[in-house]
Amino acid sequence: MFKTVLFPLNRSQETRQAVAIVIDLIQKYQAQLYILSVADPEATDSDRASSQELINEMDAYFAEVGITIKSKMAEGKTAFVICDFADEINADLIVMGSRGMSLTEEHPDGSSVSQKVINLSPCPVLVVP
Repeated sequence: MFKTVLFPLNRSQETRQAVAIVIDLIQKYQAQLYILSVADPEATDSDRASSQELINEMDAYFAEVGITIKSKMAEGKTAFVICDFADEINADLIVMGSRGMSLTEEHPDGSSVSQKVINLSPCPVLVVP
């Protein structure tokens, strides 16, 4: 059912909670896992290094449970980068954490990243609270 799964990363608690679900999905469907870290275009070198460090940590973690990943670090508007990359890799599913904000509430920038991804995604999106 799912051959290619995209897991966008950040350092939130919600992302850490989604890891167990991602592992279950990848193992159940023998899918290819892609992880993506998106930095703001105005990010500092320190922010970019932190993003790369997160990718390295997750690579090591997934390797411990026998999952090989493909990873990418990108810059841009997070939701657009996630959806563009999902399209590029022909993702069957995006799994992402949510910061717990309502998907129907207005937020300062108009909507949450998860809401934007749901609206723009070329594939199904599983949002883990």
